[in-house]
Amino acid sequence: MRGTVSLAAETALDLGGRLPLEELNDGLGSPFLMVACGDVNAGKSTLLNGLFGHELCPAGHLPETTCIRHYQCGQVSRDVEVAPLLKECHRPIDFLRDFHVVDTPGANSAIEGAQEIATGFFSAADLILFVFSVSNPWSAATWNWLSGLSRGDLARVVLVVQQADQRGPEDVEVILGHMADLAMKRLGQVPPIFAVSGKQAYEAKRAVPMTRADLKASGINELEDFISAQICQSAARQQQLETWRNQAAAALGALEDHIEQQNHGIAEHDRFLETIEREIGEIRERFVVRLPSHLAGVAAVFESEARWVGKRLHRRLGAIPSIFRLFAGDSTGPTIETVFVERLQAAVESVAEKDGVEVVEFCRRHWGELGERVKAAMALDLESAAPLDESLAASKVHFVQRLGGAARQGIGNLKVRNQLDKEIRRRNRAIKSFIFTTLALTTAGASCGALRIQWLPEIFCGSAGLFLSGGILTAMITRRSIIADFQQRLLDTCSSFANTLRSDYEEALRVVFKDYASSLSIVRTHLARERLALEPRLRRWQELFLTLKAIEQELS
Repeated sequence: MRGTVSLAAETALDLGGRLPLEELNDGLGSPFLMVACGDVNAGKSTLLNGLFGHELCPAGHLPETTCIRHYQCGQVSRDVEVAPLLKECHRPIDFLRDFHVVDTPGANSAIEGAQEIATGFFSAADLILFVFSVSNPWSAATWNWLSGLSRGDLARVVLVVQQADQRGPEDVEVILGHMADLAMKRLGQVPPIFAVSGKQAYEAKRAVPMTRADLKASGINELEDFISAQICQSAARQQQLETWRNQAAAALGALEDHIEQQNHGIAEHDRFLETIEREIGEIRERFVVRLPSHLAGVAAVFESEARWVGKRLHRRLGAIPSIFRLFAGDSTGPTIETVFVERLQAAVESVAEKDGVEVVEFCRRHWGELGERVKAAMALDLESAAPLDESLAASKVHFVQRLGGAARQGIGNLKVRNQLDKEIRRRNRAIKSFIFTTLALTTAGASCGALRIQWLPEIFCGSAGLFLSGGILTAMITRRSIIADFQQRLLDTCSSFANTLRSDYEEALRVVFKDYASSLSIVRTHLARERLALEPRLRRWQELFLTLKAIEQELS
């Protein structure tokens, strides 16, 4: 029953007073009370010591019990005088948890009032031992005390002839017969009568190893068996056990229903959490469905940047800069590509930043509504918004960085620079031929002039001018065609570039919502803890149930 109360408290079940532990301690937990009465030196204290195999009561040839001593369990040995002639004797002895013992002075002692106090214990006693010495089993004082008892008290009386080892078996049999006759005459009934030797029983139990032959010879076994039977067959205690068994069964039934409800509750909470996770997945899909419109915005950005880079290429392919780069080295292709990639990446990241802000704000609003639903369904407060804000902010940064990186990689995959490099190399070769011819003719004209040859310098220099003009004209014509072709190729790859971002956009969104869903870890942790706690509780309930069934079998 204590286990049931403990498990009920652990599972937050109010048993409604079904198993009050105070009543348990006062009722089922109350120790078996034995009171020992008889003449002075009849062997009451020795009998009690022999029953328990422990030197509980002081015993000797002279009267040792000068007051009523109520022995009970205590953490330390101490005697407390609770009334004149009555002491509570606390001893740290285990058997005193189940047996309280009252040792009384002799019925024929000169201690006034002791008999009245001892009689006061009879109504609460489970067993009243009236002890007679084998040498004087017809003591008037003790028989007079017995004759004054009520029928209810007499029903719990046991007559014990002590110091039986001082007589032979035949003598003991005769004495027991005389006592039975006397009991019938004085009491109108014959209580159970036992002949024992408390001293012999005590010595046998204290011997190492225990001397079972001496213990059997002491006659204490029959008395012990009788006491055990009285405890087990007591109608009052049987009724108590049955009452408490019924209450324990009712409490266990309520506890089973409660644990089952908790189990169903956890299953419901699991389904609730699955619903929330599906809901988050559906939200992500709604953002993915909007992807074509977002990709159209990316395509517009791509076209805008393609036109801008065309203008940049126009300035770079001017005739004079082109002629200068023939001698300094031409890196137009890499430079244009780098500028275009950086600007396009920045533009795509700007678009992604707007999308990321929108997604984060939606998740934050959804979290506020979700907190109310979780509290209503599970009575659980979600964590504060600060950790969520940090998680969503980090997710947004990763979202923007992923799309920016995808834009850079997408331009590299389109390989628009390869054709541009080829055309610029052909253009440079054409311009180079004109420029080198111009230089050669100019050098030839200068040489002829130095030699004072008539007409040739003018011819060579004129031809050099024509070739220079041809180179400039070639540079201008090829610039327009290269720029037009480059822009067209960029525009032709616009849709391809947008499509390359689709999978990255979807994956980036998936990561954002995965991070958002991970904020529900407090709910998952709560459910995991409840599930782990429920399993041992169910096992403990099963153990209690089986124990109760075993008790029912013993009671039946």
